Amino acid sequence: MTVTPLVRQHVAALTADELPAYVYDLPLLREHAATVRAALPHPVELYYAAKANPEPAVLAALRGAVDGYEVSSGGESAHVRAAVPGAALAFGGPGKTPAEIADAVGLGVHRWHVESEQELHRLAGALADTPGAVVDVLLRVNLPVGAGPLDSVALAMGGRPTPFGLDPERADACAALLAGPLGRQLRLHGVHAHLASGLRAPAQLQLAEQVVDWSVRFARRHRFPLAEVNVGGGMAVDYADPAARFDWTAFGTGLEKLLDRHPGLTLRIEPGRALTAYCGWYATEVLDVKQSHGEDFAVVRGGTHHLRTPATRGHDQPFDVLPVAGWDHPWPRPAATTGRATLAGQLCTPKDVLAHRAPVDGLRSGDRVLFAMAGAYAWNISHHEFLMHPRPGFHFLDGPAAGPDAVAPLAAGDGPAGG
Repeated sequence: MTVTPLVRQHVAALTADELPAYVYDLPLLREHAATVRAALPHPVELYYAAKANPEPAVLAALRGAVDGYEVSSGGESAHVRAAVPGAALAFGGPGKTPAEIADAVGLGVHRWHVESEQELHRLAGALADTPGAVVDVLLRVNLPVGAGPLDSVALAMGGRPTPFGLDPERADACAALLAGPLGRQLRLHGVHAHLASGLRAPAQLQLAEQVVDWSVRFARRHRFPLAEVNVGGGMAVDYADPAARFDWTAFGTGLEKLLDRHPGLTLRIEPGRALTAYCGWYATEVLDVKQSHGEDFAVVRGGTHHLRTPATRGHDQPFDVLPVAGWDHPWPRPAATTGRATLAGQLCTPKDVLAHRAPVDGLRSGDRVLFAMAGAYAWNISHHEFLMHPRPGFHFLDGPAAGPDAVAPLAAGDGPAGG
């Protein structure tokens, strides 16, 4: 994934002491989010899963393209409410505490993804002091899905024993509760079923069809008007091939056909990674290049304590190299000589690797490396305090729009290298 001119120029101007740094191209983010929004038919609501990247500048940049934000904790609900005041919020996630529920009710969270019968009772209790208040409830259901959509996913939250959501028979019990006194303040609005992450458009559509069909039968059985089905997020992001984007056009076309069969139904999706991954870079500097048993290793400032994603997912983070011409030391400049190098961080563990045996062209100590696709599940899931290295800087760039294929002019002898 080529670095945009906006990011490249900014990183080139940073001093070594200002690295590592997270650098976000906000025009690129807005452009991508607008493209996603345009591909979705009406009435499909687009919510952003804030857990993917809760930086206030990112949340604000998305506001023009999304219909709301999905939050999964009391901390997230308060944080997102402050970052984008007045935005629609949906509260999901297992293990909601009584205090979190009460605080979110006070913040005006309008939609709830309920994961158990106890949560229904706790939510009703939180509303007891506000007579007349009514919130919309979606029952999160762990559906048994047929062969196909979940066969090859690495991260499944449903279709098998999990702590997430309600088995169908428990959903029946919740619907019965909502048909009674609890229904005075908790309105059964629909069904939520986020079952997996990492699905491409055909599998996402197949799963969405199964979820909607089950939800329609569920609503008929319990005689309530099915207003909404939330088919979740989990759209595939391919770190090995950044150009292989999720096919939003095909997905939108498929959802339109699905809605044609169910007039009056609203669908909601909640992507996180697939919206923000491409707008962020983790920029750092090569501290040293060394050879070990015939292989080149480049040690960079920072590491997986800042960017945990490649270690947790077991992939190589794609990157570009920004060559730095100057070398102000009397000793020879260390450089990779084999055409490949493993890019490792500063931690005292062999797991601190950002890219394994990646192709490089003369990577040297002092060069800069920009790890792409660092706009989601990066800093916010990393183990920041291990070894107590300095935290990275954060730079939110809001200059002219730069397309994802734009390339900044290179000085003579310079050129991109790596993933």
